[in-house]
Amino acid sequence: MAAPAPPISKRLMRCRCCEDTLGVPLRRAQQQQQQFPELVRLRDAPPPPRPRRIVLVRHGESEGNVDEAAYTRVPDPRIGLTAKGRRDAELCGRRLRDLFSSGSDDDWKVYFYVSPYRRTLETLRGIAHSLEPHRIAGVREEPRLREQDFGNFQDRDRMRVEKETRLRYGRFFYRFPNGESAADVYDRITGFRETLRADIDIGRFQPPGEQSPNMNVVLVSHGLTLRVFLMRWYKWTVRQFESLENLDNGGALVMQTGQGGRYSLLVHHTADELRAFGLTDEMLEDQMWQKTAKPGELNYTFMTNGQSFFDRFTTTTSTY
Repeated sequence: MAAPAPPISKRLMRCRCCEDTLGVPLRRAQQQQQQFPELVRLRDAPPPPRPRRIVLVRHGESEGNVDEAAYTRVPDPRIGLTAKGRRDAELCGRRLRDLFSSGSDDDWKVYFYVSPYRRTLETLRGIAHSLEPHRIAGVREEPRLREQDFGNFQDRDRMRVEKETRLRYGRFFYRFPNGESAADVYDRITGFRETLRADIDIGRFQPPGEQSPNMNVVLVSHGLTLRVFLMRWYKWTVRQFESLENLDNGGALVMQTGQGGRYSLLVHHTADELRAFGLTDEMLEDQMWQKTAKPGELNYTFMTNGQSFFDRFTTTTSTY
């Protein structure tokens, strides 16, 4: 008669979570070799400084901006810039260069994340004309920064009807047939935001020995995508998002570190400029708080974080 099997509890105790496929425990040195080098560096050295700015740039004027019929014959990702759009990009590059070099230190650099669409890639090339090669720390093509998907080739008359319907339904939740809603864009931007935060934390674009607080990050993307990025970063509500306007073609919005190290739009921009973009008084109050707050702190008076969220609801008797 075969010997009885050992109790299940004893068999489970024999399993080791750190064993390789041969059942031999991995040595500590082998484990370290399999880890990301950035994570090892985080344990051995102080964290890299946060970039001074995160700049959001909308592409220059495109063929689709001046002729909606272009979308009926050219795939959206292949829509390029007009002659004016190329000038928009070069002007944006000169403005960014002046902004980045405005401080007393001369060690500034810039790292780009760019949508893979033709008009954003051409905008990036135009911006780069104003930058010396050693100023560019790197470029990453990021598909999650692409334009909202409107459904492949677009029928011009049908698209006009769809956009009118979107106004009645709500700009954030309306999904174009075979395309995306702004809520769908929000989901993929959430993933990109986590990637960006991780890149900042591990110093992805600041190699050891070249770390500087004068690093700048630039996102070259599209109007709605950039508005959704701001919504996600600052935790704005749907109602607040729907009050925002597009940046001009070739326009830029600057998130800059304040006294405590958090990013605020009010460090570089005036309140009037942000009102024109669509920020309300309550959003501006939060941006003022961001100017002096430290990373990890929470603004408990902002409407999305505390009791004041309910202030906008009426106090009439419920019918339920």
